[in-house]
Amino acid sequence: MKTRNLGGSGLKISEIAYGNWLTHGSQVEEDAATACVRQALDEGITTFDTADVYANTAAETVLGKALEGERREGLEIFTKVFWPTGPGKHNDHGLSRKHIMESIDGSLERLQTDYVDLYQAHRYDHETPLEETMEAFADVVRQGKALYIGVSEWRAEEIRAAHELARELRIPLVSNQPQYSMLWRVIEAEVVPTSEELGIGQIVWSPIAQGVLTGKYLPGQPAPEGSRATDEKGGANMIGRWLRDDVLERVQQLKPIADEAGLSMAQLAVAWVLQNDNVSAAIIGASRPEQVTDNVKASGVSLDPATMRAIDDVVGPVVERDPAKTQSPRRRDF
Repeated sequence: MKTRNLGGSGLKISEIAYGNWLTHGSQVEEDAATACVRQALDEGITTFDTADVYANTAAETVLGKALEGERREGLEIFTKVFWPTGPGKHNDHGLSRKHIMESIDGSLERLQTDYVDLYQAHRYDHETPLEETMEAFADVVRQGKALYIGVSEWRAEEIRAAHELARELRIPLVSNQPQYSMLWRVIEAEVVPTSEELGIGQIVWSPIAQGVLTGKYLPGQPAPEGSRATDEKGGANMIGRWLRDDVLERVQQLKPIADEAGLSMAQLAVAWVLQNDNVSAAIIGASRPEQVTDNVKASGVSLDPATMRAIDDVVGPVVERDPAKTQSPRRRDF
């Protein structure tokens, strides 16, 4: 397993991280989830990403149990704050000082750790002054509850404003966690150039487009039984945008490219995002340990320019590039 620095920081992380957004505490039972985490460790993954909202806190609990007994200094544990996890009262969500300070304590307890390596703002909060949010994060860092600060799905101008405040507060804002794949490239036009300038790295989620880039979804055919597309609790709404025949037909045309490169379709997809120098890590998820084993083989793979061009020629017409697709809810009325 190769490592990369997280943005411009000195923190090294495994270039393939393990995330439990849709799988732990919801789609996958705890024993199976634990087996996937153990497999990730066996494959050399040291970086684990979660959030308090995943499975309404259950994902953090499952991850904490699965990592119990591991040498803490050998792990990088990331979590996030923003979405509601309580009964949905007016202060149960967002990036107010109250919600951040209460949420970090809950996350640490569930994860069974004294600190997280990276604490991330899960979305931008339009209803809280950014100064309040960044000052609260600064206190979390100074209290030793988080070592670094990151954001997730923030726009370029939001990242720049937060970075300026972080510099004033002398806290390390080092990362952004956006969706990124061959099919979803909305960060390339604005977020990536801004992040490169500021020393911020991308920890990308859904590099396999929720499983579509594995090639298992076929045009004109129903989704395979038990797949994510058939599981209302496992991301069926998210994957729906890719289940169009024009997309699926293009994805099938990637198979010869993967074969020529000696990779599975999933490995090709993960390797593709890792070719971007601003990507510090690609987050994979799994419902079975063998999926982890397959995906990690993308670590260290270098795709030559001809392969990258061939991929662009195939998927180009169905790629989403609009920077405006990166957005946070304008109101916290969820």
